[in-house]
Amino acid sequence: IVLATEPVRNGVLLDYAAAEKRVRELSTRFGLAVDPRATVEDITVGQQQRVEILKALYRGADILVLDEPTAVLTPQEAQELFTILRSLTEQGKSIIFISHKLNEVLEIADRITVLRRGKKVETLSAAGATEEQLARLMVGREVLLRVEKGASVATDPLLRVEGLHVLDDRGIEKVRNLSLQVRGGEIVGVAGVDGNGQTELIDAIAGLRQPSAGRILVGDEDVTDGSCRECLDAGLGHIPEDRQRRGLVLDFSLAENVALHDYDSPPASRFGWLFPNRLVARAGKLLQEFDVRGGGPLTLARGLSGGNQQKVVLAREIDRNPKVLIAAQPTRGLDVGAIEFVHRRLVEERDEGRGVLLVSLELDEILSLSDRILVMYEGAIAGEFAPGVSEEELGVAMTGGGRTEAAA
Repeated sequence: IVLATEPVRNGVLLDYAAAEKRVRELSTRFGLAVDPRATVEDITVGQQQRVEILKALYRGADILVLDEPTAVLTPQEAQELFTILRSLTEQGKSIIFISHKLNEVLEIADRITVLRRGKKVETLSAAGATEEQLARLMVGREVLLRVEKGASVATDPLLRVEGLHVLDDRGIEKVRNLSLQVRGGEIVGVAGVDGNGQTELIDAIAGLRQPSAGRILVGDEDVTDGSCRECLDAGLGHIPEDRQRRGLVLDFSLAENVALHDYDSPPASRFGWLFPNRLVARAGKLLQEFDVRGGGPLTLARGLSGGNQQKVVLAREIDRNPKVLIAAQPTRGLDVGAIEFVHRRLVEERDEGRGVLLVSLELDEILSLSDRILVMYEGAIAGEFAPGVSEEELGVAMTGGGRTEAAA
């Protein structure tokens, strides 16, 4: 909190007592409960965020800019943050709250400014505004904020994970004895605070990281030790959480990106010869089907917006007709219009009999799309819930207080 503005004694020595006293005064004044003697790595994400706010207040800031401040918070931590923000405004502080979560903006803001493509569309009072109104201003048309879907007709398991253990790049175990299954015709949502093993789980299933123990089966095929290519050939589709680093080659054309999985087999190539005209024709068809705007088959991927880049990844993975589709943070950084499109396609895949494993930090997304909900905490499944569960119940499980419900 005091880094770079440390109180000193005799012009040299850190006056830790004075620093701690000042932090405690600010903590009490603004309702930001933190232990000045605690180590940052040992406190919760919500407490770490309080430290960031205290850091700004310690420097005398009158204006706080919070960019997606609830992205890694549980619902309970988000409500605690809102209480703190209200206290700050009551004491004369000004707050700019940047978020794509419309319900949170309506709850916490006094005035709302909507941006579209870098320009201000409108500023309006939060009182009387609705999520539908904000979404329309953000996109320029009516948007379905909640996807329409019928009841799931689940079939046999298409993905089975049994007793999985996975280490991260530092050799620390991030997934611990985890088991789950995804059946055809259902969407299984995985919720949890970021950093609880979701990334390592998806990497292991997709063949990007070798598990230290356990089994992974796609259909009846064991892909535990399989490469990414072998997992794809077994019937796995993967929408990665970082579309620019793992989903696309930004300096390749859209036609080349669409062909990344099967450029070395007919009809894209034959006897080692690539047929560019066939790549372009296929890409043109998919770009039209998935409503990709901003370019054609020969446009470089980096020239598209985030939403259109995600549609290209979605088109490539779905066009392969996978048995199981892994969707990791599929709407991260997208506007509400692109989110509506992605949600609708995921439900269509479910309705066509595929299994969908949805991993998301967005509880609204998990609750809207999932037929069963699993919560990850410290690398293990902390609870299983039916779709009617409340955000508050999920929030408790996300902090380790989980329980298992009978899921429909």
